[in-house]
Amino acid sequence: MGISSQLNADPKVIVGNNPDSKVIKLGIRNKLPTYCINDKNFPREYNSPDKAILEKMIKHDVNLIILAGYMKKLGDLILESYPNRILNIHPSLLPKYGGQGMYGRKVHEAVIASNDKLSGATIHLVNKEYDCGKIIAQCTVPIYIKDNADSLERRILNFEHILYSQALIDIGEGIINLDDI
Repeated sequence: MGISSQLNADPKVIVGNNPDSKVIKLGIRNKLPTYCINDKNFPREYNSPDKAILEKMIKHDVNLIILAGYMKKLGDLILESYPNRILNIHPSLLPKYGGQGMYGRKVHEAVIASNDKLSGATIHLVNKEYDCGKIIAQCTVPIYIKDNADSLERRILNFEHILYSQALIDIGEGIINLDDI
């Protein structure tokens, strides 16, 4: 039995900020309520993208927000409405190589330039500071002599999928209690 068959979850809604993202296409393909909300297209009656996103979370009775590839900082409105219920994944061993501007390829380039021997992935709670929320789970990935940012990024991405899935299973089974972190 694979991880995907063990995850007892009911995805309720997908919200992305990039209309061309894979997650938007995934939501549509799987007939999930799917919205693209960003600074340019949010319904003006909400006064901000955050308010529009929060409305969708409430409308679809969301109890856990899982960020993956969402590159915008969430505002106070969402953070205060979902305390200890917003997860993010980062492609390094936080607190190293985190913070504003440290995402995607930039992280892997910095790791390679540092000559570190290990990198990895981190799942953390989201708070007001980039990549500074409490750490939920981490996994390490060795850095090989011939690694470059591309090879490291590809390898870590595989581990990110496994780590995120396992953390969600552990949350669902009560092994990880987000209120005790």
